[in-house]
Amino acid sequence: MSCQGYPRRLRLLTAGDYRHVFDTATCKVHGKGLMALAAPSNLGHPRLGLIFSKKNVRRAVDRNRFKRIARESIRLRQHQLPPVDIVLLARRGLVELDNETVHRQLHGMWRRLDRELQKLENSR
Repeated sequence: MSCQGYPRRLRLLTAGDYRHVFDTATCKVHGKGLMALAAPSNLGHPRLGLIFSKKNVRRAVDRNRFKRIARESIRLRQHQLPPVDIVLLARRGLVELDNETVHRQLHGMWRRLDRELQKLENSR
């Protein structure tokens, strides 16, 4: 049985990690209310960073709820994703979505991200 936890190694922890993704992002995937930026990593596993600002998601309850959903989604898909650093940003309109819709949307975003990165790999 493989590990399905969400350990520290799966998180972007420092401002430098986030800056690296913003500066070197090779792939951008949009969803309703969400955007994911991805940059290649040589760590051998994906890492996730979350940016849910008060400007786009006013209530702390909602920000925390969406963060929990995003962490759960990456925890379940960590073994299918390529080794990339991902920053997930909240956009306006996210608050109107229910939990199941956000979870389905994230699942689709991870699949699109994987396809886009495979295309980039094959074109090199």
